Amino acid sequence: MIAFLDTSAVFASLDTADQDHDRAVAVWREIEQSGGGLVTHNYVALEATALVQRRLGMDAVRALHEKVLSSVATVWITEHVHERAVAKLLYSPRGLSLVNLVSFEVMRDCKIRNAFSFDGDFAAHGFTLVP
Repeated sequence: MIAFLDTSAVFASLDTADQDHDRAVAVWREIEQSGGGLVTHNYVALEATALVQRRLGMDAVRALHEKVLSSVATVWITEHVHERAVAKLLYSPRGLSLVNLVSFEVMRDCKIRNAFSFDGDFAAHGFTLVP
């Protein structure tokens, strides 16, 4: 299975105190064992780095970049994808985050249906949440 990796799953996998930590670690293993892979984009890497640095410290940031993100395929956001997401952000009645809107664009462009995420916005936009 190929799945999109969201910030919520990244953080849960690193923070042992997170309520979703055990599920995140188990799902990560399942995806690896299935021969599938994870895809994310550089905005998620940026968002996750800022969150991990603020809440868990620099040792966790090192683990994020050396162990977590190094095994994930990263899509670099183009100006066109960014502009599409910003256009949706400006007219979004629910106030979705720019990072999530970029994620939805990347998932559609890459034809990825599964989101490794604990964020219900992915399901609300037609994607399948894993777990």
